[in-house]
Amino acid sequence: MTYPVDMSVKPEVSAHFDEATNTISYIVRDPASVHCAIIDSVMDIDYAAGRITYDHADALITEIEGKGLKLDWIIETHVHADHLSAAPYIQQRLGGKIGVGEKIMVVQETFGKIFNEGTEFQRDGSQFDALFRDGDTYNVGEMTCFAIYTPGHTPACMVHVMGDAAFAGDTLFMPDGGSARADFPGGDAGQLFDSIQKVLSLPDEMRLFMCHDYGPNGRAIQWETTVAAQKADNIHVGGGKTREDFIKFRTERDAQLAVPKLIIPSLQVNMRAGELPRDKDGNLMLKVPVNGI
Repeated sequence: MTYPVDMSVKPEVSAHFDEATNTISYIVRDPASVHCAIIDSVMDIDYAAGRITYDHADALITEIEGKGLKLDWIIETHVHADHLSAAPYIQQRLGGKIGVGEKIMVVQETFGKIFNEGTEFQRDGSQFDALFRDGDTYNVGEMTCFAIYTPGHTPACMVHVMGDAAFAGDTLFMPDGGSARADFPGGDAGQLFDSIQKVLSLPDEMRLFMCHDYGPNGRAIQWETTVAAQKADNIHVGGGKTREDFIKFRTERDAQLAVPKLIIPSLQVNMRAGELPRDKDGNLMLKVPVNGI
């Protein structure tokens, strides 16, 4: 597929790092207007105490209001397993549409069963305002943006491109971090390699922004790189590494990884577009499936 890349459009990107989950959320401003988008927001949780707060989301809201911006979109690059989305909270305060990849329905079907959700839980993606397919375009102000379907980490992963900036979700990490795991339900190392090649086919000078960084080998946290840097230096796929090499490495590596600490609350919330589930009496309530994941 040919994507509508326009490298002449250079949006302003503001990054917000969440230390608790090593997540980077972004405010992306159309350079020709006051319109903006948010990528991968975070809702704070003290899981042990069962307490939800919104400090990270409030920082995004404060910046947008302080700059007099208008929020058009709240984008989820995928159904995150390591942090909870604050999309509904932000939408209630600032408006905007919540968008995710159309394969959210696959994720909802899979985890609807694992969490034993009843028939009232819709598995058609209707909790979101927009479901993106590969190549779909949308506007942030006057800036035309598009989504690239990048499965492998999860079935619903999308990379979003806005002018000369691409937001990689968990498809790629910084060059010295490599790539995300591919062993979640619906993940596939071969698909992930193929998806990464789609991203690396973008122009070399395309800015790439990561969803996570863990500061490998003690370096400072980083989140911005380029397609050229990834092609040359990414430790998992750069420098001409083959699909077979990647699958072997990724499969062996994933077998050694622990389950993300917040996977149980994250999946329940994020497959609902950031809404917290409720019990039969209407109380906010999370489930813990024993030996289910």
